[in-house]
Amino acid sequence: MFSREESKQLRHDFWIAFGKSFPHKWILYDTKTKGLSLKFHFGLKKAMVSIDIEHSDLARRMELWEKLISLKSILKEEYLPEAIYKDSFLLENQKEISRIYVEKSDVSIHNKDTWQETMVFMETRMLLLEAFFVEYRELVGGKFD
Repeated sequence: MFSREESKQLRHDFWIAFGKSFPHKWILYDTKTKGLSLKFHFGLKKAMVSIDIEHSDLARRMELWEKLISLKSILKEEYLPEAIYKDSFLLENQKEISRIYVEKSDVSIHNKDTWQETMVFMETRMLLLEAFFVEYRELVGGKFD
C-alpha cells in the first residue's frame, strides 16, 4: 500500500520517464475541436489511450460522436482493430462522456515492472490514434494546421 505522497511521486516519475523515453509533441488537448481530446491514462489496474468527447452541450457531443461512428470501420480496419466504442462512459467524478479507447489490463502505475510495456503500448497506440485523427479531423470538425 502506498501513501498519497508515494503514489503521487510514482505518477510523476512515470510521466517524466515516459516523456524522456518517447519524446513527441502529442496532440492531446490541441485538437482544434471544442470538447474533443486525445488522452493517456495509467492507473492501478490498466492503461488506456482514448479519444474523449466531453462537450458540455449534449447535442454537440452526440454530433461529434456520430461523426466518429461514421469512421468506425476505418479506425478499426486501418489503425486500431481493438478500439472500444462507448457512447456513454461514466468518469470517476460521475461526469458522462463519450469515449473511443484501447486498453491494456494487468498493469499498474504502482508497479515499475509494468512501466516499460505500458510505455510501449501507450506510445504505439497514441501514434496510431493521432494518425487517424489527423487524417480525418476535418470530417470530425477540427481544422488542420
